[in-house]
Amino acid sequence: MWYAIISEDVKDSLPLRKSARPEHLARLNQLKDQGRLLIAGPHPAIDSEDPGEAGFTGSLVVAEFSSLEEAKAWADADPFVGAGVYARVTVKPFKHVLP
Repeated sequence: MWYAIISEDVKDSLPLRKSARPEHLARLNQLKDQGRLLIAGPHPAIDSEDPGEAGFTGSLVVAEFSSLEEAKAWADADPFVGAGVYARVTVKPFKHVLP
C-alpha cells in the first residue's frame, strides 16, 4: 500500500537540511530503484522553484510499504529526523487515484 510521509521543518532548517541531504537522498533513491517511490520533494518556504536562503518548510514522500508500521519505521530512520530538520512527521495511508 502507498503511504504519505508529511514532514514539517523546524524554523531555520536550511543548514541542517544541507548537512543531512546526501544521506536523505540516498534512501529516497533506494526506494526509487525498488520501484516503491511515487513522489518526493520539499515544500519551498516562498513561492519559488529555488527559495534560496528562505529554505523549506517541510517535505512530502509518497512511497509503498507493506504496512503502516513499516512506513513509520522508515520515516523515523530518515537522516533529516536524526539531524533535527523535522519538528513533526505524520505518516498516513494514501490511495493513489490519479494519474
